[in-house]
Amino acid sequence: MRVLLVEDDPMIGSVVQSALRDASYAADWVCDGESALSTLQTLHYEMVLLDLNLPRTDGMSVLRAIRAARNDVPVLVLSAREATEDRVAGLDEGADDYLVKPFAMSELLARMRALVRRRDGGGNGGALRLGNGIVELDPVTHEAKSGDAQAVRLTAREFSLLQALLVRPGAILSRAELEHRVYGWNEEVESNAIEFLIHALRKKLGSEVIKNVRGVGWMVAKAR
Repeated sequence: MRVLLVEDDPMIGSVVQSALRDASYAADWVCDGESALSTLQTLHYEMVLLDLNLPRTDGMSVLRAIRAARNDVPVLVLSAREATEDRVAGLDEGADDYLVKPFAMSELLARMRALVRRRDGGGNGGALRLGNGIVELDPVTHEAKSGDAQAVRLTAREFSLLQALLVRPGAILSRAELEHRVYGWNEEVESNAIEFLIHALRKKLGSEVIKNVRGVGWMVAKAR
């Protein structure tokens, strides 16, 4: 899943970006409000983590601009502003959640998973399922299972790729779309990286889990 982190503190930004990547998110990081808005105009993100005390357009103005553009991307505010009126203002302006600094990364990741479940209408404890239990992906443990087979642990990038396909069952995702969801800025992408990941997933979960549509991309089937 591709996430945009908007944070002007270099230490916080570096730590959060590193933790997000370790948790299998493709995380891009910008340090001011104007860069956030220009980035959102050119790239698609599944979530925005937004500080409020930003240079060159403050975070609240960024939030208003996102919603004014009818962009429904989930926005999780990360702010040192802990007063009740600040939290209420952020939520009223369109934030989906509000987390006060300092925070534990475990809580941030849990809140992100909750937003993904809410967006996708999930009420199954965080697991994403394909078909009649054919494939199950657990975003907490990064384990996947196919049918009645034992769950297997996925690498960070295997998890990201399978998650991208599972949240859009029946949709064909091209190589470029999958690369966008698996890799962040400045991460080197080998020409056959996506094929390598898909091969590894098929080896772990079965050859029929991910289908290739020749010349177009890859997909998983819709629920039956």
